[in-house]
Amino acid sequence: MFVLMSDMQSASTFQRFADDVSQHYGKLSPQQRLIAQFVLEHPEDVALGTAATVADAAGVQPSALVRFANAIGISGFTELQGLFRSRLLERAGTYRERISAMNPPADAGGGEASTLQPLVELGIADLRQLAASGIDAELRQAAVLICAARHVHVLAQRRAYPVAAYLAYALVQLDLRVQLHDGVGGMLGESLRQIAPDEVLVVTSFKNYSPDVVEAAERAKARGARVVAITDHALSPLKPAATVCLQIGAGVPAPVRSLVAPMCLAQALVVAAGQCLVKPRRVGQSLNGRKRPRR
Repeated sequence: MFVLMSDMQSASTFQRFADDVSQHYGKLSPQQRLIAQFVLEHPEDVALGTAATVADAAGVQPSALVRFANAIGISGFTELQGLFRSRLLERAGTYRERISAMNPPADAGGGEASTLQPLVELGIADLRQLAASGIDAELRQAAVLICAARHVHVLAQRRAYPVAAYLAYALVQLDLRVQLHDGVGGMLGESLRQIAPDEVLVVTSFKNYSPDVVEAAERAKARGARVVAITDHALSPLKPAATVCLQIGAGVPAPVRSLVAPMCLAQALVVAAGQCLVKPRRVGQSLNGRKRPRR
């Protein structure tokens, strides 16, 4: 059922949107109430997902999201998502602001507060979450793709870049052909066009996701290449393009987001690739049955 609230004007902020939904909740259809409840309880999913992934998580069709947006005076999902993304950016704050907000208490002895211990504890919590993620099968599948590929391309930006740099270094140590795409000189697009259908692109990105990395994954998939994605969220925009998605979870909320779990996963991927390479197989055969190129 479609309910149009003609007395509502398009919300200009997330808070205005939330207030409007609360005020007119009783006028919504049952399905629209379900969507309203989902988007308000999972605002980051709406900000970072696509219409398809958000609809799937909410248990409705993408067209229902559009009808819901129209019902509250918004033109469509894109405009709706813009409100949620603005909220996310406003809440992120600067590095200085997030670090200042930590304000760890003084230790029991009355001395200065520990700076290291809270970060170590956050890292341990993230590692425990990674250990419970149950992605061993995906990890092995990703390793097989990497070892079978004629060429492995690695891409990440912003805080995820150290993960890509490590993967490129370590996979080269396994005598694999690897290229790290860093976009130096504004040549990222040109270097990514080298990716061929029989090759693998390993991408890493966490929210707020790098648009260049997401676009690279989509283009690689369209070109017929395999994509291995290391990401954090079930609604990560990298997921639709990924042949294999290694999802580590969002981690424990913290002012400074840790790279402990992503780096540990990267190490595990390298170890899994090494184990694939040393498995007995016929001389000259790759892991997918094709002949491996001469090095």
